[in-house]
Amino acid sequence: MDRTTAIVPHQTPWAPATQAVHAGREDLAALGLHAVPLDLSTTYPSYDARGEAARIDEFAATGTLPEGPPVYARLDNPTTARFETALARLEGTQSAVAFASGMAALTAVLLARASAGLRHVVAVRPLYGCSDHLLTAGLLGTEVTWTDPAGIGDAIRPDTGLVMVETPANPTLAEVDIRAVAHACGEVPLLVDSTFATPVLQRPAEHGARIVLHSATKYLGGHGDVLAGVVACDEDFAGQLRRVRFATGGVLHPLAAYLLLRGLSTLPVRMRAASVSAAELARRLSVDPRIARVHYPEIGGAMVSFEVYGDPRDVIAGVRLITPAVSLGSVDTLIQHPASISHRVVDETDRRAAGVSDRLLRMSVGLEDVEDLWRDLTEALSAAPVGGPRRSGGRERRSERPGTPRRSAAR
Repeated sequence: MDRTTAIVPHQTPWAPATQAVHAGREDLAALGLHAVPLDLSTTYPSYDARGEAARIDEFAATGTLPEGPPVYARLDNPTTARFETALARLEGTQSAVAFASGMAALTAVLLARASAGLRHVVAVRPLYGCSDHLLTAGLLGTEVTWTDPAGIGDAIRPDTGLVMVETPANPTLAEVDIRAVAHACGEVPLLVDSTFATPVLQRPAEHGARIVLHSATKYLGGHGDVLAGVVACDEDFAGQLRRVRFATGGVLHPLAAYLLLRGLSTLPVRMRAASVSAAELARRLSVDPRIARVHYPEIGGAMVSFEVYGDPRDVIAGVRLITPAVSLGSVDTLIQHPASISHRVVDETDRRAAGVSDRLLRMSVGLEDVEDLWRDLTEALSAAPVGGPRRSGGRERRSERPGTPRRSAAR
C-alpha cells in the first residue's frame, strides 16, 4: 500500500463508532479485499538507487514519509500505517505514530523535545508508575517539576518542552480540566495520557492538547494480546517522532498493528458496555461497609479504584473469576494492588502524596455479567473487616455514588 495515495479521507464526517470500524480501511474495496491485509515484510525491492537515496534524504531531514512503496520496516509498514490513520481519525488529529509499547511512545516524545534543547517537563501526579519513573530517574536527561494543575503556569520555564497530565489518572482516576490546563501551558505543548478514557470518552486535541498518548496495549487492543503505544499529534511533530522511531528502533510489529485495527473496530461497543458495569460496581462498593473510599471518574469509563479497610492483598488472593494481574482494558476483568506492582517504582512518599495509598486497589472492568463480577468481588472482600465512617472529600465524595457514565461530544 502506498500510504500517501491509497487511503483517501471520507468526505462526509463519520460518527466515532463508524470511524472505529472503517478508518484505515477505505481503500479495501478498490483493492478487491474485505479484511485488512497483513504485510510482514521487513524490506522491499527497489531498482532505483538514486531515487531511494533522495527519499531517504527527505525522511532524514523532515520525518515525512516517502511517497511510493515502503523502503524498510523500521521506517514504515503498510499495516501499521493503516492503524495510525485510524487512530488519528478517532482522535481528530492530523497524524499518529505507533510504537512498540506505550513507554516507547513516551520515550520518543521526550527525546524529540530534548533534541530541541527542551529537557524540562512539568508534570502532574499521579501518572502511570513507569511514566513517573522515566521522568524522575533521569534516564533520558529529563528534569521534571511536579505540580498540581493550578501551578502549571508558574512551573513553566524557558527550557520547558512539555507539560504532561494523565486524565483520568492511573490509578486514582483523578481528572483534570484539559482545556484549562492547555490554556495554562501557553506555547508549551500539552501531552495528555488518555489511555483510560480512549477516544470514545474524550478527545483531548479538541480541548487544546497538542499530543495525545495511549498505551495501545490497553483498550485500543482490548484483548490482552498486543503490546503497543501510539501518539496522536500534528504532522510536524509526527515527523519528529518518526525520526526518533527510525533511529531508536521502537517500531510496532505489523502483526500488532493488525490486531490493533481489529480491536479498534469494537472499541466503542466494548467501552460503553464495560462502563455500565463499572458504574454499577462503583455504586455498590460505595455503600459497602468494607470499603473506605471509592474512586470513579465523572467522565465514566471502565476503571474503578477503591480503598479497603482490610488488607488489599487478601482481596487479590481471594478473587476467582476476576484475574489478579497488571494491565487493563481487556475483555475480562483485572484487579491489582498499585502499591505492590504498577506504582512500586514510584518513591513511597511521592506515591502516597499523589493519593496512591497502600490500601488502594485498581480494577479494570471487563465484559462479564455484572452480577457474576459482584459475587466474586464481594466474596473476596468477605475476609476484610468492617471499618468505621467512610472517608470522603471533594471529588471522592461525588464519585462514591456514581451513575451512568455521562455521554460526551466525543461519542
